[in-house]
Amino acid sequence: MSTSSSLQHGGRLRAAAHDFRIPLQRWLDLSTGINPRGWPVPSLPAEVWRRLPEDDDGLAMASLACFGGHRVLPLAGSQAAIQILPQLFSPRRVGILSPCYAEHLKAWVGAGHPVESVAYEDAEQAVERLDVLLLTNPNNPTGRLVPPATLRAWHSRLATRGGLLVVDEAFIDASPELSVLGDANQPGLVVLRSLGKFWGLAGIRCGFIAAKDHVLDQLNERLGPWTVSGPARWVAQRALADRAWRETTANSLHAASARLAALLAAHGLPSPSGCALFRWVPTPLAHELFIAFAKRAVLTREHDGGLRIGLPGAEEEWEKFEAVLAEVMA
Repeated sequence: MSTSSSLQHGGRLRAAAHDFRIPLQRWLDLSTGINPRGWPVPSLPAEVWRRLPEDDDGLAMASLACFGGHRVLPLAGSQAAIQILPQLFSPRRVGILSPCYAEHLKAWVGAGHPVESVAYEDAEQAVERLDVLLLTNPNNPTGRLVPPATLRAWHSRLATRGGLLVVDEAFIDASPELSVLGDANQPGLVVLRSLGKFWGLAGIRCGFIAAKDHVLDQLNERLGPWTVSGPARWVAQRALADRAWRETTANSLHAASARLAALLAAHGLPSPSGCALFRWVPTPLAHELFIAFAKRAVLTREHDGGLRIGLPGAEEEWEKFEAVLAEVMA
């Protein structure tokens, strides 16, 4: 497997506006899988800006109350863990269930590990020969989900041989019952979570990693102090504690995802998989469709053999997307 030194991500709206010569304000960005109706951030008190971040400010307890588990480490987005985690281990045989968020591959290859792509149907056999198995669950970009019982079985088989299962749960928050974060105090299991997607708070760069204490302690030592800013910690603590918003939002996101799937199917783009925050459209015309949407100021995300399409937010955004979809598919 090969990796680029500069990976492309969704949300690069300014670049798209430049490339397609369309003013920024005209775009509908469906490329990120970020909740377009995120948690409503209140005004921050002035002292949040004047004080250094403090580890005992209540964020760790809020995250445990929300996610469960034994201990989690807040960091500057789960991306920070993705980049540093591979550096904690001597070279190991790593398998990544693919397709997958490309930063995982880049980080493990960059740390000197031999890495291979593993098809989902080959995962059972791969567990027997790998030292590390990594997946995004739900899968990014397809939304495919591996049930918790299967993950626990894989973890048990890996851990028996001193292996490691890494589960990136960036998109799981609308279905928390499917998470395995609560098991992450066991040896050989690492779970990543993010505030960027479900909560719609990508800009504060706050995420979490759950694992055995010695893994978290090593990560914390490498990251150094103040990895998450004070304002980000203040917002994150309150967002995680807002249980009523979480429950209402989970229901509305599932409904919106079903609406998007139905809309795509009605215009000839079946979406056999996805999650609460996006739909996956496998098609050999992915690049052509990406260009056609972009020429009409709708940004999607082109991935291996398909398009990942996020949720419109306000009703006028749904109307715009439906109009563009009808025009493109005509």
